[in-house]
Amino acid sequence: MKLDIIIVNYNVKYYLEQCLYAVREAVVGVDSQTWVVDNNSKDGSVEYLQPLFPEVNFIQSKENGGFSKANNLAIRQSHGEYVLLLNPDTIVSSKTIKECIHLLDEHPEIGCTGVSMYNADGTYARESKRSVPTAKVSFYKMCGLSTLFPKHREFAKYHMGFLDPNESNEIEILSGAYCMMRRKALDEVGLLDETFFMYGEDIDLSYRFIKNGWKNWYLPTPMIHYKGESAHPSTIRYVNVFYQAMIIFYDKHFGGRFSLSAWLIRFAVYFKALITLFVHFFRYCKSFIIPSPKYVYAYLLCDKDSTAFITSKLKEHDILVCDEKEKAEVIIFQKSVYSYDEMIFSLIGQESRKRLSLGVYEDERGIIILPREVIA
Repeated sequence: MKLDIIIVNYNVKYYLEQCLYAVREAVVGVDSQTWVVDNNSKDGSVEYLQPLFPEVNFIQSKENGGFSKANNLAIRQSHGEYVLLLNPDTIVSSKTIKECIHLLDEHPEIGCTGVSMYNADGTYARESKRSVPTAKVSFYKMCGLSTLFPKHREFAKYHMGFLDPNESNEIEILSGAYCMMRRKALDEVGLLDETFFMYGEDIDLSYRFIKNGWKNWYLPTPMIHYKGESAHPSTIRYVNVFYQAMIIFYDKHFGGRFSLSAWLIRFAVYFKALITLFVHFFRYCKSFIIPSPKYVYAYLLCDKDSTAFITSKLKEHDILVCDEKEKAEVIIFQKSVYSYDEMIFSLIGQESRKRLSLGVYEDERGIIILPREVIA
């Protein structure tokens, strides 16, 4: 077996459906198997997806034990030469997986590789390439120096802004949304640390690869990441889980809980979390004073037979269809008409100043999948 693909799901069955369709296209000709670990979802994910994807191995957990624990469940049962950890709210291109396999085949010194991730609005996701968040690197980010000098080799080290996102490079930290690992290297460094419930486990694992002499690599092959569908970045839960994960990482790797540097790092992380909560609270209050626009405009790329149906469904949700792409906030592609590659590259290559989000019309079931909403 060449490759095991492991996806952890929690109540995002429609996003996972598109992810699995894209994976199915991407692994044609690859000796692989796909595993979905369901973390006790309440939306009927397994019952919905199993008939659609009989080739997928589904593991149903009786509890939501977190991202690390769920991945480890499948890793222990798999035996492929390479292991790919993939988020359920992603869409890979047809070349993404094969190019990563080729890189690992040609370079035995590389332990794991990531790719260039794009948000659902077509913008580049900076977490595609990062460095180890040491105290100094984190300070530059927290105090805003990385924002002021986005391409500085020292100040912008957190997201490695000095590296061209369109070029292949050695990096330090990979994102858990897409991380292809060499089994031999994974066996050497150990499985994901289950102390991390969600977030931070990718930083910890990447750092352990480096400490054991392996290289982490970045490939500029694209994929879409809807990002955070099971834990929205604007929620208090996200802030709490994310910053607690940072504390776990620092305590584990940098000097212990009671050293001066550890206390300084803990103070900085909690201070940053407090600021983040304040910003979210301010935005929440602002939404009552300045309400968001009543309508969102969508641009359709579908056949004529589907236009009327999509238009009526969108109208029920106060979304209007427009004839001008420049006016729209979201482009909705018909899955049976357009390939996932066409969807991805149309977003990434857009020249319009206005950001456009990706929507998918799943015509077999009459479902419209948007970045933050599913119309069924």
